Amino acid sequence: MSRLLPETSGQLHGMLAIRLGLAATVVALVAGGVAYFVETYRAEQAALEQATRSARHFATPAMQVIVGAGRPDGHDELESLLDKSRFVGLQVFDRDGSPVYENWGSSTVSLIDVLRAQTLKRPEGHQIHRTWIEVGSEHLIHVVVPISGSDGRLVGYVRTLSRLDAETLQAQRDQVRTGALTAIGAVVATALVLYPLMLALLRRSTDLSRSLLDSNLSLIRSLGNAVAKKDSGTDAHNYRVTLYAIGLAEALGVSAEDISHLVAGAFLHDVGKIGIPDSILLKGGSLTPAELLVMQKHPVLGTEIVTGNPWLQEAAVIIRHHHERLDGKGYPDGLRGEGIPLIARIFAVVDVFDALTSERSYKSPMGLDEAMQIILRESGSHFDPRIATAFMDIAPALYVTITRADPNELRQRLHEALSRYFKLGVLPPLA
Repeated sequence: MSRLLPETSGQLHGMLAIRLGLAATVVALVAGGVAYFVETYRAEQAALEQATRSARHFATPAMQVIVGAGRPDGHDELESLLDKSRFVGLQVFDRDGSPVYENWGSSTVSLIDVLRAQTLKRPEGHQIHRTWIEVGSEHLIHVVVPISGSDGRLVGYVRTLSRLDAETLQAQRDQVRTGALTAIGAVVATALVLYPLMLALLRRSTDLSRSLLDSNLSLIRSLGNAVAKKDSGTDAHNYRVTLYAIGLAEALGVSAEDISHLVAGAFLHDVGKIGIPDSILLKGGSLTPAELLVMQKHPVLGTEIVTGNPWLQEAAVIIRHHHERLDGKGYPDGLRGEGIPLIARIFAVVDVFDALTSERSYKSPMGLDEAMQIILRESGSHFDPRIATAFMDIAPALYVTITRADPNELRQRLHEALSRYFKLGVLPPLA
């Protein structure tokens, strides 16, 4: 049973704003993160491509001479190819992977020692190996290019290590930041555009939910009151017993959800009496054993009436079990102790109390003190002692308030109680 419907336009706007804001924030963060990683990957790939193009420049005839002669001939020509803004180191290896030339520019001794220890990853055939390596705080681009002779045969390898220059780094950061902010901005803008539409849909959904809730409650009130009027001549019994049940459940700290089920069950607890013959239901005197067996079928009949209605699934607990006893001598299932659902144990107390203190065609109303003595005497056998004790504490004040209320006051008190657990329209007047 939904009790989370917004009551005002402000609450509706607030609900949507919070939920849409949270959704937009999550989506924006995800989109921004994806954009960040995509743009970072693209920037790194661009840097690798740039480093690869630079490394290819070293596969020159001069480099072939160096490898072939095993000495640094062509040093001046190699120096002219070095990009000092990004250069970290250059190593040349022969076909077997033995170093024949290196140039470390202005790199520190410690960095050179680490880089020299890096194993040469020789690519297969004429492919190029490229990757990023971490050396301390340095994020370096590592490229290995094969060197081929004039006859196309492999003669060696050149390995270059470089870093991104400050200008390139800044451009990459700007590109990544722009991509992430664009993704986040697109999500936020979409959320703002969709807000009015979603607000209208939520308002419509809320109105329909409230209308459905009001219809369901009106239906159970009408059905329950029809049975009560047939049985006792007035539907006030349903209003009184529901108010008693709500007060007792609140005193026991029962959850709002269970109280909502308790309310529905209270109105429909005797709905099964529709199937009991009037000759038995309206009999003024005591029932014969055979008639009593027929009367005791009404909990099962009531359960059958509401079966298949998901909205009344929990309320059916009261309909079926409000005549069970703690000692297992109740009906229809002979449940005992905590095997009887809590809301059914609660309702059993208030149902008996109202029956004792109400006027019926076959009896006069019992006084408060006498009725409370019966509840106390039946505690532990008929009633749950904890529930009976809690009812003893609140019964006097509730009894005075409820029994002295005229029909309009009774209806208003019930409306105020139900408003704590349901979002209601206007209750129909007592018949």
